[in-house]
Amino acid sequence: MAEEKRKFGKNLFVIITLILSVGILLYFLFTTGGGIETLARIAKTLRRTWLLAAVLAAVACWLLEGFEINLLCRHMKPNWKFSRSFSAGMIGFLYSAVTPFATGGQPMQMYTLSNMGMDTGMAGSVVAVKTLVYQVVMVLYALLMVATKLHYFQTNVTNFAFLTIVGLFTNCIFIALVVLFMLSEKTTDRILRSTLLLLHRFKLCRHPKARYEKIHSQLQVFHDASKMMGNSAPLYLSVMASAAVQITLNSLIPFFIYRSFNMRGASVTAMIAAQVFVAMVSAFVPLPGSSGGAESSFYLFFGLYFKSAIFPAILLWRLITYYANIVFGGIFAYIGSKMNMERDSQ
Repeated sequence: MAEEKRKFGKNLFVIITLILSVGILLYFLFTTGGGIETLARIAKTLRRTWLLAAVLAAVACWLLEGFEINLLCRHMKPNWKFSRSFSAGMIGFLYSAVTPFATGGQPMQMYTLSNMGMDTGMAGSVVAVKTLVYQVVMVLYALLMVATKLHYFQTNVTNFAFLTIVGLFTNCIFIALVVLFMLSEKTTDRILRSTLLLLHRFKLCRHPKARYEKIHSQLQVFHDASKMMGNSAPLYLSVMASAAVQITLNSLIPFFIYRSFNMRGASVTAMIAAQVFVAMVSAFVPLPGSSGGAESSFYLFFGLYFKSAIFPAILLWRLITYYANIVFGGIFAYIGSKMNMERDSQ
């Protein structure tokens, strides 16, 4: 009975998340002038080849997620199969989509890898290193986009400087803390304690000790992961290269949607940069799937390209990059649970 209640609660949370996100999209479509009419007009002239390219780019991102996890898994266990890594990646996409701040993705990947036969410590190392490498590549990618497209977006996007500075600063601080912690745990502890006490003095942090314990435990995960994974430069470079391709393909999806609408003239590099900024800004929205924040930031950065077709573009973009993750991630979660039940019963 308790197990059934737990499952019901988990499913109810997913349902509420989906209703919330769909409700936001429908609100935009039905309450903005010409939203539905524009969608109907575009549907008649939609270039399906470009739309297929957007779908294939999303599928390629799924495969690359599995590939990156598999590179790290095979470093620990040479006989590890790609199918297991791919399943773990898809389950990670599912729980990232239905939990606030995408906090459920990494723990569920660790749980999945452990259920597949990997040692818990190894599973934690794989997921921690994968997360850190992806975060580093994302920040470097964003810095490159800022360097090359700064003037363009400052001119065309309201509050661009504030949004990018907050996003880049937060991510850079996190990465710097992790790296410093790996190099010198004592130095990091002193900096962390001093910073939290200073914030507490200015009434910006209510419980500095509790906050310290939480941050320290998170940093410790990466520290332990780096020791277990070792110092293999070719391995990390391979994962970084794959992550860069993954981010590029994901960032091309809005451009493919743009071309499927029979629109021309926009720079592909500018649209890639816009999607990178959308990803960084929406990551700080506390709702599951960044609901509301993802749509708003897409509107902010892509409104100048899609103009009156911006809301149909948001709908297609969310279908391909968000709802598909839930549907297909759910399928793999169901298959994985069945396989584990069969294995346990043997």
